[in-house]
Formats: sequence, C-alpha cells, structure tokens
Amino acid sequence: MSSDTTESSAAPSKLARRITGPLLFLFILGDVLGAGIYALMGVLSGKVGGALWAPLVMALLMALLTAGSYAELVTKYPRAGGAAVFAERTYGKPVISFLVGFSMLAAGVTSAAGLGLAFSGDYLAAFLDTPATPAALVFLLLVACLNARGISESLKTNVVMTVVELSGLLIVIAVVAVMLGRGHGDIGRVVEFPADTSPALAILSGAVIAYYSFVGFETSANVIEEVTNPRTVYPRALFGALITAGVVYALVGIASSIALPADKLSLSSGPLLDVVAASGVGIPDWLFSLIALIAVANGALLTMIMSSRLAYGMAEQGLLPGILARVLPHRRTPWVAIVATTAVAMLLTLTGELSTLAETVVLLLLFVFLSTNIAVLVLRRDHVPHDHFRVWTAVPVLGIGSCVVLLTQQSATVWLFGGALLAVGALLYALARTVSGKKRQATASEVAEPSRSR
Repeated sequence: MSSDTTESSAAPSKLARRITGPLLFLFILGDVLGAGIYALMGVLSGKVGGALWAPLVMALLMALLTAGSYAELVTKYPRAGGAAVFAERTYGKPVISFLVGFSMLAAGVTSAAGLGLAFSGDYLAAFLDTPATPAALVFLLLVACLNARGISESLKTNVVMTVVELSGLLIVIAVVAVMLGRGHGDIGRVVEFPADTSPALAILSGAVIAYYSFVGFETSANVIEEVTNPRTVYPRALFGALITAGVVYALVGIASSIALPADKLSLSSGPLLDVVAASGVGIPDWLFSLIALIAVANGALLTMIMSSRLAYGMAEQGLLPGILARVLPHRRTPWVAIVATTAVAMLLTLTGELSTLAETVVLLLLFVFLSTNIAVLVLRRDHVPHDHFRVWTAVPVLGIGSCVVLLTQQSATVWLFGGALLAVGALLYALARTVSGKKRQATASEVAEPSRSR
C-alpha cells in the first residue's frame, strides 16, 4: 500500500478536531468488539463445530478488504458522511448517495434501539428489577446526553468501556489457559468440523455470521472531521483495531472449543459465561453480566455517535434537511442530528420487534460496502491536492467479490424487508426534493417580482 506524494492538509470543518490516534483506535476497537461476541460462539459452533477460529479469521480477512477501501476514501475525502459522500462523488446522482447514507442511518438507529432493549433485558435484571421499555428509553436518553456533551467526553468514556469489554474477553482466554494447564479441556476439538458437511462449506457458512462481528469499523468514517492528522492517524487506527479484534476473537474461539464441546456451546444463550464456568476458575456470574452491560452501553454510544454525524454530513450535502447540520455553539456537536436519531431509536424500541429488521440492516450494510469498494476504483481518476492513503487495486476488487459472496447467503425474507426499507428511503428522498424544489421556485418568484415592478 502506498500514498500520493502531494502536500498533506486537513480539510476545514465546523466540528472540533479532538480525536487523537489512540482515541480513534479505541473508538473503532470498541465498536467492532461490541456485544455480539458474547453470544457469537454458540451460533458459530452450530456451523463449524469446534473450529470456531476458522470463520473468524476468514471474516477478518474479508473485513480488511473493505477497510482498505475506507482507508483510501476517508483520507482522500475527509468529510463527515462516509459512504454517502463517496457515492455522491462516484455516481454523480444524489438519489444514490441518499440511499447509501439512508442504509447506514437505518443500520445505526436500529442497532442502537436493539442495544437499548438488550441493555434493559436480562443483563440489567441481574442488578435491577425494572420494566424493559422504560429502562431502554432512559438508557438511550443518557447516551444522547453524553453524545451531545462532546466528542472528546464521549470517546474518553469509550476508552474505559472498551478496556472493560476487552478485559472480559481476555478473562475467557486466561481462565481456559489455566484450565488447560490443569490437564482439563480438549485441545483436539479446535480442528473438528461437523460430520455432515465439508470444512470449506462450513467455514463459509460460519464466516457469514462471523462477518457481522466485524461490522462497526465503517462508523469511524463519520467522525473523520474530528480526527487530528487523518492521513496518518486513520489507516493505522483502522487496521490496528480490526487486527486486534480478529486476534482476540480467534483466541476466544479456540478457548471456547477447548472448554466445551460444540453440542453444548450451540445450545447456550450465554456461551462465554458457560465457558468461564466450565474452566473451574471461580469467576462470579455477576461479573460477566456487568461486563456485558458495559459492552452493550459502549456499542450504543459509538453507534449513536456515528448516526448523528452521518445525519449531520448528509444535511451538509443537502440530502437531508439543513436543520440537522446545526451544532451547539460551544460544544460544537451536531445537537439537532443527535436529537433526531435518538428519537427514532427510541421509537423503534417501543415496537419490540427488531430481529428481522436487524438482519435487514446487515444486508443494507453489505450494499454500502459494495458501493464503497466500487467507489475506490472509479475515483482513482479524481486527484485531490493533499496527501492520502492509497490501497492496492486488488484489494477493492477482492472486496467487491467478498460482498457479493455474503449477499448470496441472505434469506428471501431479509431481501424482501431490505427492498421495502429502500423503497421507504426513496419515498422520503422524493418528498424532500419536492419540498426543496418548491422553495427554490418561491425564491425565484420573489426575486423576479421586483424586476417586473420596475
């Protein structure tokens, strides 16, 4: 990988550039680790048996392909809005840019709503007996307040949360290492596949699920206007966080296979808790409930940071109402976008039916990634007057292939819901353009009227 040799310069922004390299690394790492890994091993074991590490490694390689495209485009066009900005420059059609951005926005608010419900469910019940829906609404409101207070404060909180959730995964690895040292567990299970399928098909099937655990790195594109020296900071933080998460995931997968057989893992709704219990080390159950709560809270905070910055960026492009681009005068955070995205997330929590919609959002994210990989190749002919990261051409080509492969694994129901959601987005865009056109006509008439009177 190489870079252009023109002089580096950061584009001016209304937002404050306060995100340093370490903060960005922890932002991405915290978003990628998320809460999914705490339930992932049970689902994966049903696909690949004891070879849990294999689909995780394959998913990491697929994620790195698209991450390479993001590294080039984000440093080339360092503006909030991410994939929507790239789509606008690539296809030259605002409607495509809107639909790409709308897909990301839908993913963000739906994910936040789901995390709100997850926070207020069994994890919270271990400490506090309270109705789930009101607790979820209060949780999202608190996340919004922290988001509005400032990006620096939000990311400093993320540092603490990321360290805690990473520590939980390291505990899993450590206790199984102790277990193995005591002569217990079965290391031979890490290369066992289900008897009724080929290893290659099992790994591919598992990689589709494991890929979801790496989704989250794309949210970093929407805070690029707040990153110091994005040319050097962004690629290092992006690749470093993904590789760190991948190594931790693979080790957790190996540890899980050593501690428990696949048939027991596949039936567990809290597989890592069962792994720790099987180690015999004596870690209390409440500790993992607390870690899971922190992981969920961290995921919600980072997701809402992304969603609000994306809404802000699309408003700056004229794809959403301009009021969403307003920022607090002293905090310099996009407060209207924060209020709007939080309100939608709260509304979704009231439905309580998020499972199918969440799967649909993953489908839409694959279209976003496909668009971004294509954009890298198309925009190679567009030269900018500042230094930026440049990925090898083969990387986005392989990234396109990986997205297509993963898209073929989605069910018909998910495709149906995805199409319906895009149709809603297209309708909203058409309404917004109609309102904007009427305003322009009214302005033109007001200008013309004095001319006729003279």
